[in-house]
This record gives sequence, C-alpha cells and structure tokens, in this order.
Amino acid sequence: MSGRDWVIWAIGRIEADFNRSADTHLIPLPVPALPHIALYLKDESSHPTGSLKHRLARSLFLYSLCNGWIAEGRPIIEASSGSTAVSEAYFARMLGLPFIAVVPRSTAPAKIAAIEFHGGKCHFVESGAQMYEAARSLAAELGGHYMDQFTYAERATDWRANNNIAESIFTQMTREPHPIPAWIVCGAGTGGTSATIGRYVRYNCHPTRICVADPEASVFHKYWADRRVTSTIDPASLIEGIGRPRVEPSLMPDVVDHMVAVPDAASIAAARVVSRWLGRLCGGSTGTNIWACATLASEMLGRGETGSIVSILCDDGARYRDTIFNDTWLRAQGIDCGAYEAVMERFFETGQFVAVA
Repeated sequence: MSGRDWVIWAIGRIEADFNRSADTHLIPLPVPALPHIALYLKDESSHPTGSLKHRLARSLFLYSLCNGWIAEGRPIIEASSGSTAVSEAYFARMLGLPFIAVVPRSTAPAKIAAIEFHGGKCHFVESGAQMYEAARSLAAELGGHYMDQFTYAERATDWRANNNIAESIFTQMTREPHPIPAWIVCGAGTGGTSATIGRYVRYNCHPTRICVADPEASVFHKYWADRRVTSTIDPASLIEGIGRPRVEPSLMPDVVDHMVAVPDAASIAAARVVSRWLGRLCGGSTGTNIWACATLASEMLGRGETGSIVSILCDDGARYRDTIFNDTWLRAQGIDCGAYEAVMERFFETGQFVAVA
C-alpha cells in the first residue's frame, strides 16, 4: 500500500468508528427547587474510550493525517494527564501505530491501565510541566509524531459544524423548554472545548454565554483576568484533565464570557454529590463544572431569570475509585470535602447555593 493509499485507508477507519459511535446523550440534571432553571449534562463518558477527549483524539488524528504528519508505522507520542492518551491509544491501535503517552506519575492508575489496555505505553515524568519537552524529545528520538494536543486542539476541530460538541448540544436542546442555553459551562485542559463552543455560538449568533470552570491552582482563570499572567508556580491541582500551570496555545480567552475558579475540595465534593444524584460515578472535572453551574444557577435565581444551563459530564468516575472516591487517598492529600459536600447537597435539595467562606 502506498503512503497516500494508507492515509486514505486510515481516514476511512476513523470515519467508520465515528459512524458506529453515533452521538452522546444530553441528560437532564433535575433540581426540583429550581423549576424555571433547567440543568443538563452532555454525557461524554459514553464515547468508546469513556471521555470527552475521544472527540479531540479523533480530530487530532484526522488533522495530522491530512497534514501529512502521520504515516504507516510512525510512532505517535502525546503529552497528557491521562484521558487524551487513552483516546489516542485507541485510535493508534486502530491504525496499527505504536503509541507512547508521556504522563505525570500522579495520573490515576485506572487511566494508566486504560492506556495500556488499548496498546499504548506510558513514559512517566514527575510533573505536568515536564511533559512537553519529554514528549518532543521522545518523538525526535524515535522518529515519531508528537501530537501536541495543547497546541492543536482549537484548530483541529471544525468549530462551525461537522457534529462538533457545540452543534450536538444545540441540536439536542431543540425541543427543551429553554432551547437556547443561557450558559454553557466547560473546563479547560487544552482550551479546545471552550474555543469550539465559544466560536460556534458567535458564528450562529446565539446569545449563549460561555463559562469556563477552572481549578484554583490553574493559570487559566488568572490569565483571563490579566493577560500578563501566563504561568503559575502553585502546586498542581488534583483534578485531572483540566487546569494547567502555563497558558496553552489552544486557549482562546476572548471567546470566554466568565470564569469560575474552583477549589479542588469543592470539585471533588461536587463530583461525589452529583454521582449520588445521578446514580453513577462522575470524575473530578465534572465536579468542577457542576460547582460552576450551581454558582450560575444561584445568580440567575437571584436576578429572577429563567433559562437553561448546559455542562459536560467529562468522563466515567470509575477511573477515580482509587483517588477522589477513596477517603484514605483524600486524607493523604489533606483534602476535607465535608463542608463543600454540604453546600452541594443543599443546592440540590433547596436550590440555594452558599459557597464555603
């Protein structure tokens, strides 16, 4: 098979997977005390690799194939906190390509197991800040392609249409009581999701506003408020997949209307509480989103507004049984979620949201 023929074959394989996967569900999150404010979660955990990053990995592979960066037998290297690497390992195996994920040692064991299950290998570094250079070096050493999600996430995804996450949300909301969301809430790891949704709503002239829920330790919310702040030396967040110590090239702050900085304990508490309300485990980044949704819903209630808020169920919480759902692990990290869980329980029971002082 010639090089061009192999690329055509590879693109066909990925598109066939897309047709099989269909779309993810948009599920209501009932808060009976807020009858005029509807909350929804876009369930990205139902992708074949269990997370929102499945969309990104598919886009990155197609982008790289069409750019001539991926060839038959060429190793794929990625810097990742876990979920992107799981999804890229899936696509790499589909195309018969070697895959190496450069991940921090703190990555959840279940994510590491998932990378290896899909045929990938892990190269460990001590911190997230070390991933980039280690991935570049490995790619150069092996003659591989460094996928570089943090640079290419916003440009690899077709933000105008092509069933991206924004188009899917608005299509699924068509028959809801408030079909045009007042807010869409998402986290930012690369910044690609907020860039896609933010540009889509502007392109289609929707009044929807975009809120990014960001871990307190991340630099993104600091940069959004002050463009001179491009990095942070704060200890890394415990919430995997979102928040970064440096501003990533894919973050587009000008399409973000609001940011909410969320303490790790609040994110974990919200993940645990919403998991009980849904009857299924949700990850920490989903908890970060829910905390921001509760903040926005409370503000809307205070202003007498009605409408809908859509957010993202980012991944399956089963990946975090050994971490955020493990009380022994939380104590070892010095995390006490009790007060934050009480805040979230009160929100779901009464609609009232009073943040921990």
